[in-house]
Amino acid sequence: DALDGVTVPLRLSSDAPCSVCNGTGAKAGTVPRVCPTCDGTGQTSRNAGGFAFAEPCPSCRGRGLFVDDPCTSCRGSGRGVSSRTVHARIPAGVKDGSRIRLKGKGGPGERGGPAGDLFVVVHVDDHAIFGRKGNNVTLTAPITFSEAALGSQITVPTPRGNSVTLKIPAGTSTGRVFRVRGKGVRGKDGKNGDLLVTVNVAVPQNMTDEQRDALQTYADLVAGEDPRKDLSALAGNSNG
Repeated sequence: DALDGVTVPLRLSSDAPCSVCNGTGAKAGTVPRVCPTCDGTGQTSRNAGGFAFAEPCPSCRGRGLFVDDPCTSCRGSGRGVSSRTVHARIPAGVKDGSRIRLKGKGGPGERGGPAGDLFVVVHVDDHAIFGRKGNNVTLTAPITFSEAALGSQITVPTPRGNSVTLKIPAGTSTGRVFRVRGKGVRGKDGKNGDLLVTVNVAVPQNMTDEQRDALQTYADLVAGEDPRKDLSALAGNSNG
């Protein structure tokens, strides 16, 4: 879902306009009147030290309207509680912790004012085998010793459910990274990142006698080779 985007339904319980007064805060059969103190602006001016300061009107509490006879259901607040479903579009390539703003999908404004916004914080679950690095998707794939030494072709999954074939050259070492272009996360520019496959040479844990004998034969054939022969010399140079 995080790769290509998804629309998810969100069930919310939130404030809603009072069903009795339709959000006006006034008793049925009456209507709010313009606040006589601020003339409906919701603000009053105060002079201090030669400067004029605007502050919320103390009579209407900044609403601009005055309710003489409050609604008995909401006690003049103009609000009730309702459950609703909001559909949120999660964009492609979204990251864990991203915050998405849905304009006008929040709680209703006070006394019939405009609705606020809804902020959705996205949590992206960890995947069992795939990771993420920017717009690239990472994967570690085990290969056998013979596949690494002799070369092979292996099939690995992609995050979108299909699979790709990788050509493993002879002599491949653990930690080598293979790049599969276009199989990663879709970026804001509409282009996909890549799938980065790191191979890991798997060491057999339980071998049959035949396998052990074959491996011992190979070990005897390469007994004269020492892949660590330069370590001591390099260690001496680093100390000197």
